[in-house]
Amino acid sequence: MVIARRQIRVVILCAIVGLALGVVYLLFTPSVYTASTRVLLDENLARFAEDREATPVRAQADSMILSEVEIMKSARLARVVVMAENLQNNEAFLNPPQGPVAWLKGQVKAVTSIFSSSPPQSESSAEQARIGKAAAMLQGSLSAERVGRSFVVELSLQASDPALAGSITRAYAKAYLSDQLDANFDATQRATVWLQERLDELRQNSQTAASDVARFKAENGLTSARGELLSEQQLSDLNSQLILAQAETANTLARFNQYQSIIDSGAENAVQNATIPPDQANSAVLNELKTRYLSVTKREQDVTSRFGEEHPQAVSLRREQEDLTRQIYGELRRVTESYRNEYEVAKSRETSLRTSLGQMTGDSSDANQALVKLRELEQKSAALATLYQAFLARYEEASQQQSFPIAKARVISEASNPVGASSPRKSMILALSLVLGMMVGGAAAAFQEFQERFFRTGEDVRNSLDLDFLGYLPLVGRRKSGSDGGPVPATGVAENSSEAVTSRILRIAVSAPASSFAETLRNAKLAADVVLQGQPCKVIGFVSVLPHEGKTTAAANFASLLAANGARTLLIDGDLRNPGLSRSLSLKPDQGLVEAVVGEQSWRNVLKIDRSTRLAIIPAFSRGRLTHTAELISGAGMRALLDDARNSFDYIVVDLPPMGPVVDAKAFAPLADGFVLVAEWGSTPRALVRSTLESEPGIEAKTLGVMLNKTDMKKLASYSAPGGSEQYIERYASYYTDQSGLN
Repeated sequence: MVIARRQIRVVILCAIVGLALGVVYLLFTPSVYTASTRVLLDENLARFAEDREATPVRAQADSMILSEVEIMKSARLARVVVMAENLQNNEAFLNPPQGPVAWLKGQVKAVTSIFSSSPPQSESSAEQARIGKAAAMLQGSLSAERVGRSFVVELSLQASDPALAGSITRAYAKAYLSDQLDANFDATQRATVWLQERLDELRQNSQTAASDVARFKAENGLTSARGELLSEQQLSDLNSQLILAQAETANTLARFNQYQSIIDSGAENAVQNATIPPDQANSAVLNELKTRYLSVTKREQDVTSRFGEEHPQAVSLRREQEDLTRQIYGELRRVTESYRNEYEVAKSRETSLRTSLGQMTGDSSDANQALVKLRELEQKSAALATLYQAFLARYEEASQQQSFPIAKARVISEASNPVGASSPRKSMILALSLVLGMMVGGAAAAFQEFQERFFRTGEDVRNSLDLDFLGYLPLVGRRKSGSDGGPVPATGVAENSSEAVTSRILRIAVSAPASSFAETLRNAKLAADVVLQGQPCKVIGFVSVLPHEGKTTAAANFASLLAANGARTLLIDGDLRNPGLSRSLSLKPDQGLVEAVVGEQSWRNVLKIDRSTRLAIIPAFSRGRLTHTAELISGAGMRALLDDARNSFDYIVVDLPPMGPVVDAKAFAPLADGFVLVAEWGSTPRALVRSTLESEPGIEAKTLGVMLNKTDMKKLASYSAPGGSEQYIERYASYYTDQSGLN
């Protein structure tokens, strides 16, 4: 959220640029209109002309639809549409309005065509070239796609003119349907011609084969009746009769054996176990005798059970029973003899039929080999006849289909002239331009954030350096005067020279004591008083890592604020190589710190006093370039100066050189009680400050805190985390009444 708030301007700017580019693209890009028609590939349309099922399997259906799509996109069909619509002479189609990219490509091709020579073309060749160009352009603007998993193909065509797009699309659908009819007619016609030739040949071969069969029958005496040879019919009849005779012989033999076994068992058993055959003439006599026998037997058993076996009636009944037994047994013997006679007759008939069958088989063996040849000839004749009938049916079917004007496709959605442009899509282009602009802005913002390696907030100071954060020193501004255009001080008080302006900038804390600038310096004083509590005089050095970070301004304003508050304060310009503090003052000293350190002058003689604040200043003045400044700033002369000055001042503020280029600050560290580190907001790398302090443990241990100078107070809140104190800078404004010249 903090990054987004901070980089929102970059993102918005890039989004506006992207949107503007999208508008420019729309202004220079011609409109394109798209007309579409839908064609249904329906096999059922030909069901009246074909007997086969028109329901292909899924794999075949997919292949068929893809094949039809390729036919629609073919160069041959495009050429047919070009000729039908005379597109080769239509300038609106051949030379449509071009967008910037297409125009640039055309110019490049025109330039390259100058260096390529082509032979002159005749009028017919030029016409064919125009037709080929129109067909290629038509193919490029045509789109044919299957709609989902259906049997519908959508044809779409793009053109610069809506009426032209609609007419060409309708012509395309019409040409496709006509092409289907023509293709079916041509294929059927070729099949009919080929079938006619084959039918003549098959007819002649079938007739020849039938004649060979008749001639072979006549030559070999193979007479037939009802489609079968007479010898075969006779042989079949004899075989059937023999089978029946064998069955009859077996039947009579079984009956004879059954009754013969009954006779052989004796008269008593025969009478009890014999069954009376219903097919015999004397079966009624046997039934009567058997009935009488059973009645007598029953009466005999009843009398015997009552009166005993010796009873006269029982003896009489037993004699009658024996007489009936002899009669029944005699009748059974006669039945057995009749079955014997039947068996002999059946066996004789079987033998006769077997003999006749053998004779017939021997007689027909000579005709068997001729019959094999006859079967071969008949099979050949039947095969040729069947093949002829099949080809004749196919020929008749093809002849009917040839005149059946039905295609296997139909238009289900007629193409109409489009009412609106399909390209460019204004809303989509503008939205895409806006999104791309925002993406570029986001990338630029991310790149800026990735490069962010500087101090922005007090939290950065505490996290990176583990030091106290003393506050922000706002960026000191200037504004032009209304009359002569000369520089005007930040506090609004006019001066006559640039030195006066700079001097005024070094006294902002005094001129605007109720500003946030002065409040940060007061926080530094409080930190010094707390950390250095108990020392009657505090020597505080102001340092920075890089030049031009504003440590001189901070040191001068800090010393001026202390002096204005009544503290005895001494400000020393300790940058002997580049005495910026001394140059910024309106003083022009002849002697300064160098003379006091080397003993040429007493430090009190080179001392300068600011009348308004009573601030004592020891400037630095050198007539030549010094190379041993570290020895001067840390030598015995400097130590004696500070020891003597401690008796006269409460605070000694030393403006030291930056730590990066020279070692003067490191050399002065043993003489200082504390250091205030000044870093430029948004400019000083955090890693550089951290590595410099780690290499200077003497300074790091005595550092009271860090100030961020040249802070852009308007942008500060955008770098603060939610809930940070920087978020409430505007709410603090009522306490900072002196903000003239500060951002």
